[in-house]
Amino acid sequence: MTGRRATTTLWRPTGPEELDLVRDLNWRAWPPRLPEQPIFYPVLNEDYAIRIARDWNVKHSGVGYVTRFEVDTEFLSRYPVQRAGGRTILELWVPAEELEEFNAHIVGEIQVTHEFR
Repeated sequence: MTGRRATTTLWRPTGPEELDLVRDLNWRAWPPRLPEQPIFYPVLNEDYAIRIARDWNVKHSGVGYVTRFEVDTEFLSRYPVQRAGGRTILELWVPAEELEEFNAHIVGEIQVTHEFR
């Protein structure tokens, strides 16, 4: 039997520099981490991503974006959900050295869903 694999929706708040790099990658992958960024942090709900984009990215970059993307659910099972605060502040911690493999499991395009200035 063939069919579409199950996917999980993830969100990522981002600033303009990272979004430019995603655009350069044809909306299909996240750029490599910088040396001071050992972990890639996608989040599990839109509200949390909105708060970060609006309250942190705008303050630091003048603009914040929320992106949404799908990743193969079976692949994601290797990353335990991390609670970074309250019960809805949930994220995955993807080591920088695994980001290329993570990107290979993105299904479809990364989409911008919100912009804050």
